[in-house]
Amino acid sequence: MNFEHLLSVKDLEKSTLKALIAQAIDLKKNPQKYQQALAGKSIAMIFEKPSLRTRVSFDVGIQKMGGHAVYLDQQNGAFGKRESVKDFAQNLSCWVDGIVARVFSQQSLIELAEYGSVPVVNALSDLYHPCQALADFQALTEQFGDVQGRTLAYVGDGNNVTHSLMLTAAILGVNMVIVTPPGHGVDGQVVVDSQKLCEKSGATLTISNDVSALKGVDAIYADTWISMGDETPFERIAEKFMPYQVNRQMMTDSGAQYFMHCQPAHREEEVTADVLDGDQSIILQQAENRMHAQNAVLLALLK
Repeated sequence: MNFEHLLSVKDLEKSTLKALIAQAIDLKKNPQKYQQALAGKSIAMIFEKPSLRTRVSFDVGIQKMGGHAVYLDQQNGAFGKRESVKDFAQNLSCWVDGIVARVFSQQSLIELAEYGSVPVVNALSDLYHPCQALADFQALTEQFGDVQGRTLAYVGDGNNVTHSLMLTAAILGVNMVIVTPPGHGVDGQVVVDSQKLCEKSGATLTISNDVSALKGVDAIYADTWISMGDETPFERIAEKFMPYQVNRQMMTDSGAQYFMHCQPAHREEEVTADVLDGDQSIILQQAENRMHAQNAVLLALLK
């Protein structure tokens, strides 16, 4: 595996993605092998946005491998305002071995990587959520074995999670079906990037506003209808999105074996409680895998 940062999965080769997933699975099965893998390493964790899974999974994961995590919130002012991102990156690079950042703007990550001298990991930005996608495809690999040729569907609002799922699927040869309400589709450049990657892997990308496009998929993935910080009244959101709610009927009609969600989830909104809490749901497997997938990334970057 040869990469300097993880800003987006689109920068990774198929062999690297598969190796990261294999490493994550081994970390999960054999944690004792890695108890000192990051001994003596310190990692700064920058959080502009609230978090449960990302913060805890990185913090605990680093500790489990003998490393030290330094949590930095924005109590001293917005990132890049009180102090430039350049100065932030250069100063942090004097002390830590890596930077994990959950930010509002992808540009902040680009600048951290450009001006710092240590690896940078995207823990979520406005455009991408690569660590989530790695954990998700680890879960699919655990369920199916080889995921190539399988079909994953995403239903709901096109967002950063959708983008990373699309790119990862395209690289790994997984067919992707995106179903969104009109006006809530995915970023056009990400579509172009994914299509190019599909040409290389042989995967297909289907983008639709019609839930009938879900027929024959292996798994259905949903995310919250309202992104963090969006103040649109729920009634207006529900009017558009309720026809796209993942429920028992959708699971049956599509033939999907598994339901996936990056969480936080809202029962009876984007998904019904019987699906979210049911036997087909693998949401806690995804959540657990966040730690293992992220640890695999840190191992690869910090060697």
